Amino acid sequence: MKRERRWPVGRKPSIDRRELAELVAQGMSVQELAAHFGVSESGVLQAKRAAGLAKPMMDHSDAVPWKLARAHAQSGPATNLRNLSAAAQGKPPAAERLNTALRWAQRLVDAGLDVWYDADEGFCEVSAPPSGSHVAAVLAAARKGLEGR
Repeated sequence: MKRERRWPVGRKPSIDRRELAELVAQGMSVQELAAHFGVSESGVLQAKRAAGLAKPMMDHSDAVPWKLARAHAQSGPATNLRNLSAAAQGKPPAAERLNTALRWAQRLVDAGLDVWYDADEGFCEVSAPPSGSHVAAVLAAARKGLEGR
């Protein structure tokens, strides 16, 4: 079976920035934009970034100051810390995710615990140091961010 080509060989499809901006403003999804322009979704995302139309990514480095191994990046503590960080930055996650993170952090703070990370072992709960708990600081920042909403 022969596949139909949409674009001439050797010519890459291009995305007109003005048209892209208009379609994004109309609420067209990345998938719809990719089909419209005849490019991949990745190509649309790259074009949106280049045109200044992409939302800036949040920085969670204060909440997750460790270089996480891939195996630990989606663990409960990492996810909870990122969700608290998002709340601190004024972009809280869905209510159930936020509530899970808030309950988790408050449990640790109430018990005088903190988290520590080891690239081989992952996250573990430890006694909070006298200098102050990392989780308590992240929780306080999240609560402050939620008050401002």
